[in-house]
Amino acid sequence: MSDTVAVILAAGQGKRMRSRQPKVLHRVAGRCLLEHVLAATREAGIKNSVIVIGHGAAEVKAALGPEQTYAWQEEQLGTGHALAQARQAAGGAESILVLCGDTPLIRPATIASLVKEHQATGAVATVLTACLDDPAGYGRIIRDEQGRVRAIVEERDAAPAERAINEINTGIYCFTASFLWPALAQLRPDNNQGEYYLTDVIALAVNQGLAVQALACDDPEEILGVNDRVQLAAAGAILRRRINTTLMLAGITIVDPASTYIDASVTIGPDTTIYPGTFLEGHTIIGANCSLGPGTTVRDSQVGDGSELIHAVVLASTVGPGCHIGPYAYLRPGTVLEAGVKVGDFVEVKASRIGRGSKVPHLTYLGDTTVGAGVNVGAGTITCNYDGRQKWPTTIEDGAFIGSNANLVAPVRVGAGALVGAGSTITRDVPAGALALARGRQVNLPRRGKKDDAERQEKG
Repeated sequence: MSDTVAVILAAGQGKRMRSRQPKVLHRVAGRCLLEHVLAATREAGIKNSVIVIGHGAAEVKAALGPEQTYAWQEEQLGTGHALAQARQAAGGAESILVLCGDTPLIRPATIASLVKEHQATGAVATVLTACLDDPAGYGRIIRDEQGRVRAIVEERDAAPAERAINEINTGIYCFTASFLWPALAQLRPDNNQGEYYLTDVIALAVNQGLAVQALACDDPEEILGVNDRVQLAAAGAILRRRINTTLMLAGITIVDPASTYIDASVTIGPDTTIYPGTFLEGHTIIGANCSLGPGTTVRDSQVGDGSELIHAVVLASTVGPGCHIGPYAYLRPGTVLEAGVKVGDFVEVKASRIGRGSKVPHLTYLGDTTVGAGVNVGAGTITCNYDGRQKWPTTIEDGAFIGSNANLVAPVRVGAGALVGAGSTITRDVPAGALALARGRQVNLPRRGKKDDAERQEKG
C-alpha cells in the first residue's frame, strides 16, 4: 500500500474529557489513543501517515516525536477543513485513508480491507459503516432504493426519519486523491455548526455521478470512539480483553482475565501463569514458565525464564532466570538480578546489581550496591548510601555473609568470603575472609532478687 497515505485527524479539543490534556493523548492499555490508531495503520501495511494537529499541538508532537509527519489546523472548522490541511503533507499519494485519532479499537485487518475494497472497485470514495443498536451521536448513512450510498447526514442535522436509521458513518474513509482535494475546496459551512463537514464530500461525489462505495465493519465494537472518561474506560476494557485473549491462545495462563491488566507493548513467553491483580506495563518482556502475582506490577522491565514474583513491584529493572521475588518486594529502576537470586519480603533494591545465587531474604534496603555471587544479606541490613548531598556505592564481594541488622555506611567494600557480625555498623572496608564486628560492648549486671524488688516498689 505504498500509494496510500493515512491522514489521522487529531486536532480537536475533546471538551467532554474535562482535561487539560489533548483527548488523543489519554492512555489505554499502555498507549495513548492516537498511538493505537498509528499502530493499526502500520500493521495494515500503510507506511506513511499524516497527523492533523491543532488543540494541544505542542503536547501531541512532544508525545509522538519528530519522526511523525504533521499538518497544522490553526482553527478547528470541522473535519473537512482539517483534512484539507493535510494536502501538502500527503504528497502525491493516489489513495487517502482518513481515520480519527480517538478510535483506538480499529483493527489493522479492517483498515486493510477498506483500502483494498476502495482500490478494487474504482470508487472515488469508500466509507466504512457499521450497524448499531443505538446509533445516537453518529452520522447516518442515507441510501437510495437500489441500496447505493447517497449521503451522510450528521445527527444534529438529521430529520426524525433519518435518525431512525441504524447504519452509521464510522468516520473512516478511503478517497481517491484526484477527486478528494478539489472536492474539499468546494465545501461550504451550510449547517447548524457552521463547519466544513467531510461527509459533504460524499454528496458532492453523488451529485457528479461518481461511484461511492460502503464497506460494513463486521465488528461494530471496532469503531467506538472515545469522547469522555466513561468511554475511555470502556475502550480500555475491550483492549485488555483482546490482549488477554491473544495471550491465552498463545499458551499463557491468565487465572482471572478480568482482573489482569497487560499493556499492548508487553511480550510474554509460553507456560507463564499470571494471577489476579497483576499489572504488566510499558516495554516489559516476561520469559517462559514464570509465575506472576497475585498483586504484582512490572513496568518497563525484563523477567527471565522460570522466575516467580509475588506481591512485588518491579520498575525499569532486569530480573534473571530462576529468581524469586517477594512477597512485598520493591525493585526500583536500575536494579539487575542475575540468575537464581532471592529477594524476599519487605526488601527494597535501587540501582544495584545482585550476583548469581545471592539471597536478600527480608527487611533490607540495598541502594547503589554491587553484590557478588553467593552472598547472604541478613534481615534488617541497610546500605547507608546517601550523606545528604550525594549517593555513594557499596560493594559486597562473592561469598560474603552480612549478619542481621547491619549498617553498611558507603562508600565501603566487604571483601570476598568476609563475615559481618549481626548488629554491626561498618564504616571501613572489610578485607576478604575477615570477620568484622562494630558494635558496643554488652554489659550484663546482676539483677536484684524478687524480695528486693518488692521492697523497692513499696518504698517507691
